Amino acid sequence: MLWPGFALAGLTFVVMAEMYRRRFRQMRRERSTPGGVPTSLRSARQLTDSAASVDFRHLLELPVLFHVALVLAYATGLASTDVQVLAWLLVAWRVVHSAIQCIDNRVVPRFIAFICGTLFLIMLRARLAYGVSADV
Repeated sequence: MLWPGFALAGLTFVVMAEMYRRRFRQMRRERSTPGGVPTSLRSARQLTDSAASVDFRHLLELPVLFHVALVLAYATGLASTDVQVLAWLLVAWRVVHSAIQCIDNRVVPRFIAFICGTLFLIMLRARLAYGVSADV
């Protein structure tokens, strides 16, 4: 049951590596130093290739609810096939979302991917809430 969480963490690390690759490439190209962008505000102004950075932040926001759900499913024995399918579907849509955001960043397809992943997260959390309440 924890494998989808490991997969999403892996995606987060891949996006983080891409973010730093882009930042270092831009800093080298513009001959700036890390000390030249000490704050996030200054970084946003100077580092214009921000798609991977924004996606990295996205991977640290909503997925927190996902990781908690996985631990809940594991700890309570609610890791049924339907729960695992929902978890993997969320991971798949997060991969699609990250790919869109980091490659061409078209808003409508990215938003559709975000909504699909969010719906699977809502279904996963609802399924777990039902499972926990049925045991009470």
